[in-house]
Amino acid sequence: MAGNSKRRGAMRKEGTKKGMVVGSGGQRRRGLQGKGPTPPAEMRPGHPAARRARAADGKGKQGGRGSDRRRPGDGETPETVLGRNPVVECLRAGVPATALHVALGTHADDRVAEAVQLAADRGISILEVPRGDLDRITGGALHQGLALQVPPYEYAHPDELLEAASESEEPGLIVALDGVTDPRNLGAVVRSVGAFGGHGVVVPQRRAAGMTAVAWRTSAGTAARVPVARATNLTRTLREYATAGFMIAGLDAEGSVTLDDFELAADPLVLVVGSEGKGLSRLVKQTCDVTVSIPLAGQVESLNASVAAGVVLAEVARQRRLRRP
Repeated sequence: MAGNSKRRGAMRKEGTKKGMVVGSGGQRRRGLQGKGPTPPAEMRPGHPAARRARAADGKGKQGGRGSDRRRPGDGETPETVLGRNPVVECLRAGVPATALHVALGTHADDRVAEAVQLAADRGISILEVPRGDLDRITGGALHQGLALQVPPYEYAHPDELLEAASESEEPGLIVALDGVTDPRNLGAVVRSVGAFGGHGVVVPQRRAAGMTAVAWRTSAGTAARVPVARATNLTRTLREYATAGFMIAGLDAEGSVTLDDFELAADPLVLVVGSEGKGLSRLVKQTCDVTVSIPLAGQVESLNASVAAGVVLAEVARQRRLRRP
């Protein structure tokens, strides 16, 4: 009888029997365990009531701010950089990574050898995996036998930029990006902020570029030294900065003053940069104390967001050097 015979190929594997199962009475194969009563709203992760409870608890402990000031990725998942050139560029730029995946049988050209050497020098795990497994990890995208696992960026709290500015001998200098969605622009701004003595960059939590591997690579490693904070509400954060004594200056093609007449460089300053297409949003523009335009000599109507930020930051740094005692 099939299932009872000891002949090869006639035995059922354990756990595959469809009839009665010992201990179940034949009524159910696997009993479902109840999870108990639904917990209160303030105890459910991700529920608005739970966030309010954490915020209230943080106010009691730290005088107005939650204890979790650093927010790793704000719920983002790890990023995977694919391709030999992008992986090598990320490793050269010092992008934080947790693992380098190398497909078995990959032709070891100069880029593969450099990627492996750079990862080994930095103590990054090097994992040789079958090509099929790497295809699955990358979702079938073109990877050329290399994939770099990058953890979510650890954003600062906007208040941390105020603290960094207060500890500096120079007047505070912060750049806020409003609606900039290209991570390369974000990375370039971070690099300019580091080059001209800024104390950090603020980006909105939604509808804006985040610190991806592309942004980190564009910053040429400056992201390791310049903090990037995420604001739940950029307008509210700018108002808080203004209350703390910062002047808010927005870049606008039809600004109230030109960069030649910009006299706020010596003051604690927040420079707000909008997207190249839409510019500053209405509420953010209304929050600014002054709007600044960059005089253009040619036929170009506007500058790239990161280029415009770099031009103004260079002018602010120049004026501050001239005004030093």
